[in-house]
Amino acid sequence: MDLPGREEAQTLLEKHVQDEYQRYHALMVGTAMAGYARLLEEDEDLWFLTGYFHDIDFDEHPDKHPGESLKWFKEWGYPEELIHAVEAHAYGYNGFTTLPKTKLAAALIACDEISGIFYAYRKLNPIPFAQMKASSIKKRLNEKAFAANIDRETIYSGCKALGVSVDDHVLNLIHFFSTLP
Repeated sequence: MDLPGREEAQTLLEKHVQDEYQRYHALMVGTAMAGYARLLEEDEDLWFLTGYFHDIDFDEHPDKHPGESLKWFKEWGYPEELIHAVEAHAYGYNGFTTLPKTKLAAALIACDEISGIFYAYRKLNPIPFAQMKASSIKKRLNEKAFAANIDRETIYSGCKALGVSVDDHVLNLIHFFSTLP
């Protein structure tokens, strides 16, 4: 099966994800992944959908995440690379132990948790992403009490696996997110 287009993907996501934050998180991570695909000359549609669908089962099956979505992706005929990346992003969660083996998986790990930092920062400072300062995001990233549920070590290990410094990653994300509402 071919991957769905953006409109079909949105319909599918909305069928499984009711929480507005989770829907926006999906858009943020998908946007970040598409940005990295352009930067690394990879398949932008595959990378966007990997980010967009990475938590598609979380609302309905948080105790099994991402296990249910992995089954769905196989049923839907999605590429193994997408399936691997979604499984690897959950390393250490709900018993998942798959390590990232691809740039796609590394990028997903690098982009997932840090999107929560950007979201939390924007809630406190309601400015467009394009107006954010990298130093402000980095400061919040280093404050353990800020968005305390976000695993910073996952962000750092994702950046390392992707081969990008945290500084450059933050700058890239500000640029990628500048297209978001």
